[in-house]
Amino acid sequence: MTLTCQASQSDGIAFLKGHGTLNDFVILPDDHAELDLDESLVRSLCDRRGGIGADGVLRVATAGALLDRGVVAALPDGVDRSDWFMDYRNADGSIAEMCGNGVRVFAHALVMTGRAQPGSIRVGTRSGPRPAEIVSHSGSGALVKVDMGQPRLLGLSSAEIGGRTFAGLAVDMGNPHLACVVPGLDSENLATMRVDQAPLFDRNFFPDGVNVEIATPIVDGRVSMRVHERGAGETMSCGTGIVATAVAALADAGETSGDVVVVVPGGEVQVTLRDAGSWLAGPSALVADGRYWTTQ
Repeated sequence: MTLTCQASQSDGIAFLKGHGTLNDFVILPDDHAELDLDESLVRSLCDRRGGIGADGVLRVATAGALLDRGVVAALPDGVDRSDWFMDYRNADGSIAEMCGNGVRVFAHALVMTGRAQPGSIRVGTRSGPRPAEIVSHSGSGALVKVDMGQPRLLGLSSAEIGGRTFAGLAVDMGNPHLACVVPGLDSENLATMRVDQAPLFDRNFFPDGVNVEIATPIVDGRVSMRVHERGAGETMSCGTGIVATAVAALADAGETSGDVVVVVPGGEVQVTLRDAGSWLAGPSALVADGRYWTTQ
């Protein structure tokens, strides 16, 4: 199956729908970047009542096409013109640099649509290349492992959510995170917190906004986490946030490397942290395809 994207209202816009641990996306195959993917269209696609519904949009295009169309001003280091590039947009239409769950779903969609073969796939992002490995593949389902690069520690900060202030470790995963490991917090009490409320944070520290994770301390290699993503609100999972949380949870335990299972409302994901970098392994599911007609 190979979908091509038609921007024409009469033909509709071809799409796939998928998710990684319930962090869901509308995937738009648009190899030559012909679609005018403006904020209004992204918001309409992601609308859970008037559109398809999703936390964000993944446009599938070659890096060279996006560069030629002016969607990206320059290609990040390590990304070639021929690479498939994940042009990621949050549900509110804003552009995001990276999305760990999105890379897994994106790579899976490349295989599902015949654009790539199972195995190792280099995915271009605004944060640089993110090699993805299709570990196993059974059509609509896949297990995908992504090289998430080297987490960059930015220091300590805090955020207020639901009237409560949380201290956390700021981690750059290609996009900004504040991972807050709360002493004494367990998964039952985490489930009752108002993580859906927009956080208040230090805008001098995070001038481009921040994703905020609230997490339990690590116990037997496991951590529970919830996340409020900039541009989307609370989501069921966040791949870059999962890695940032693993970094913070290990640091809280006095460690800098290890293997961590992070439990989110959408499922479980495995994080591997070593001196050489970080890796994220988890499921991807493609659940639908079709055409979207604009109502303008």
